[in-house]
Amino acid sequence: MSSEPVTFWDHLDVLRSVIIRIAVVTLAFGVLAFCFKEPLFAIVLGPQDPSFVTYELFSLIERWFANLVGSNVTETASDFHVPLINTELAQQFIIHMKVAFFAGLIAASPYVIYQLFRFVSPALYENERKYAVHLVCGSYLMFMIGVLFSYFIIFPFTFRFLGTYQVAEFVENTITLESYISTLTALTLVLGVIFEMPVMSWILAKMGLLKHTYMTRYRKHVIIGILILAAIITPTSDAFTLLLVSIPMWLLYEVSILIVKGVGKRG
Repeated sequence: MSSEPVTFWDHLDVLRSVIIRIAVVTLAFGVLAFCFKEPLFAIVLGPQDPSFVTYELFSLIERWFANLVGSNVTETASDFHVPLINTELAQQFIIHMKVAFFAGLIAASPYVIYQLFRFVSPALYENERKYAVHLVCGSYLMFMIGVLFSYFIIFPFTFRFLGTYQVAEFVENTITLESYISTLTALTLVLGVIFEMPVMSWILAKMGLLKHTYMTRYRKHVIIGILILAAIITPTSDAFTLLLVSIPMWLLYEVSILIVKGVGKRG
């Protein structure tokens, strides 16, 4: 007994139900995040606090290194204070809703990915489905690693430098909450995309568009490009912060070469 062919409108109905489920779950997580305002903003505003774990860790490293070389530490990573202000009447409430929505989206992202994969998987062959699972899981994992790297490493030192930078002593910094959230969001998205480099390299290698010999030949040019990009992402004046960004990006590129080389051997 043959089944009737699935029409375009049938696919559209299935997609609509998928979108509705995704929207409901995302909204539910967003409302939940909105209700827990204090723990939510304790996380979001964590890098603004001098006692944030990253500052404390690097302060310990600075003191240990100073004791090792026998010098005195006059200022550590946690010795700063940058107040945040709000300049518009409804801005804090609007920011609360935006942050809660993004938090809900992040919390619901595994479910979103699962629903989208269920929608497209029937159109894939068995081997394609296997590759798709690896691709989706790898992309999600690398993106979240980039997000965590931005939150714990890149943004704290960027905020500390730019928040304490002064062109003159009498010009004080009072950073708006909107500026803080916008910078945090932008850096997080940029680092999340950058950490997709190995996954994108694997895709291009599978398509036959990228060879490891090409990546090796232009390694020096890529390293220069990485340094320029790192300087743009973290506009600080010290080489240490620049290395914090550029070294992981360089390591990602080296890993990408190995991945592309492995794909070429299996191909």
